[in-house]
Amino acid sequence: MAESMKGLHRSHRCTEVSTSNIGETITVMGWVQKRRNLGSLIFIDLRDRSGLLQIVFDEPKVGSEGFAKAGTLRSEYVVAVTGTVEKRAAAVNENLKTGDIEVIATDIRILSESETPPFPIEENSLTKEDMRLRYRFLDLRRPDIQRNLMMKSKVAMLLRRFMEQEGFLEIETPILTKSTPEGARDYLVPSRVHPGNFYALPQSPQLFKQLLMVSGYDRYFQIARCFRDEDLRADRQPEFTQADMELSFVDVDDVIEVNERLLQYVFQEAIGIEVSLPIQRMTWQEAMDRFGTDKPDTRFGMELVNVSKTVAGCGFGVFSGALENGGSVRGINVKGQGGMPRKKIDKLVEFAKGYGAKGLAYLSINEDGSYKSSFAKFMSEEELKTLVEKMDGQSGDLLLFAADKNKIVWDVLGALRLELAHQLELIDKNLYHFLWVTEFPLLEWSEEENRFMAMHHPFTMPMEEDWDKIDSDPGAVRAKAYDIVLNGTELGGGSVRIHQNQIQEKMLEVLGFTKESAYEQFGFLLNAFKYGVPPHAGLAYGLDRMVMLMMQCESIRDVIAFPKVKDASCLMTDAPNVVDPKQLEELALSVDRQEQSSVE
Repeated sequence: MAESMKGLHRSHRCTEVSTSNIGETITVMGWVQKRRNLGSLIFIDLRDRSGLLQIVFDEPKVGSEGFAKAGTLRSEYVVAVTGTVEKRAAAVNENLKTGDIEVIATDIRILSESETPPFPIEENSLTKEDMRLRYRFLDLRRPDIQRNLMMKSKVAMLLRRFMEQEGFLEIETPILTKSTPEGARDYLVPSRVHPGNFYALPQSPQLFKQLLMVSGYDRYFQIARCFRDEDLRADRQPEFTQADMELSFVDVDDVIEVNERLLQYVFQEAIGIEVSLPIQRMTWQEAMDRFGTDKPDTRFGMELVNVSKTVAGCGFGVFSGALENGGSVRGINVKGQGGMPRKKIDKLVEFAKGYGAKGLAYLSINEDGSYKSSFAKFMSEEELKTLVEKMDGQSGDLLLFAADKNKIVWDVLGALRLELAHQLELIDKNLYHFLWVTEFPLLEWSEEENRFMAMHHPFTMPMEEDWDKIDSDPGAVRAKAYDIVLNGTELGGGSVRIHQNQIQEKMLEVLGFTKESAYEQFGFLLNAFKYGVPPHAGLAYGLDRMVMLMMQCESIRDVIAFPKVKDASCLMTDAPNVVDPKQLEELALSVDRQEQSSVE
């Protein structure tokens, strides 16, 4: 039977006890990790969020009633123990922070009993994730998950401390707001007071933080909850946390400068990693040409090489056909892998097809300098030699080529480069490589929508020298946009915003908005811009993603207390779920139960 806390006060967390407390009487509380009964002595490892502490129950010290209680303890019982700190009688456990001490119990209270857990509470659990997420309240007791969440709390505190010192004001923006087009799908919330109308949960505080700049708040900061109804990946969730900021009277260099110092401060204080400044910068075009992605992992080489000019006019139809259709031919040199078996190469071909490639051309350079290739018979000896030289091919190397539209070639080789780096263990996981990617295209063409769409969002400032191309060649206009990338993952991104009303209206026109539809969607922002707008810019970090990278986790779910799974459901609470028909009636909604997807 559970006992009360009356008269008890915890004096220490488990690992706050050390050799400096030897001889002191303390009270600790937590969960039983395990129990060992040696007959005359009972040992338990007591666990709280700080770690483990060994408790010893000796009947003469704890009394017969206390010793009997200790004998009933099971894993995950919650207990309070009072006792004396002593130096360990047995061998020191060097794997524990408290491995050189123990507590000789003089009193015990069982505060709560526990059923046998469905899986062990232990680090690096081998239990299937679905089971752990169904019992997430137990999974959260694991020391590795607790370290992740404590790190997330620490990082948030560090961010706040830095931002305060830099003159930022923490201001909250609405959670219930207006649905706007562009970007990911909104989560919608029906209004009871306004039947048939809906709020949207914010994908970011973007418009409100711009309005705060219009309102003269100069430097804004918020740790903001954001929501996007999009497909999930390892580093993505339907609801997530942004460390969001906006600054007035700044340009690109100003935002980058303050954020470089922010990253240097947070990574040093949180995990002891020194970030050297200035952080390398690379234009979007250079990143795509060299790495096939706008978030390149620069911890290893194997960069893309454009061989379009080298193979122009060759007899290989795959290469010549891609060039005739306005595409390109590019390759990567997989050093030392010329002897890769054909079966493995075939698997790489199938991998490439998953990213849109029709196939993958290869050329292996044998140790004697001869070639084994899928296309050698279509090219002359001289053409092959020139191609190998362009690729810096040496004996024992494997050259892989993709030929298609630029986007497909970039996607294929960018993904293949990463896949091979993982297979060949080329990445030093102890490195933290930061990179600014700048000068993104302002617009990108959507085949699905048959129109240009904003690559970032409709409020991004074009580069002044490109603005004259907005009508004649919209795809060539670069943006004052910048992403901060860490080890091949986008850590955050932002841009200088449009602050001139006529440019903003023109941008919306290019995106397909009439003046009337633009004001219908964004009228509150466009009207605000009539009353004096400072030049402003901002940036937002994915806080969950930042901590995931700091702690070298495989999934973002490991740094979120109660995450969703791939179909955006919560296994623990069984959300989303049906609601009481009365609630739907109050909201003037009916649900098609057959489809379970349309709300009308």
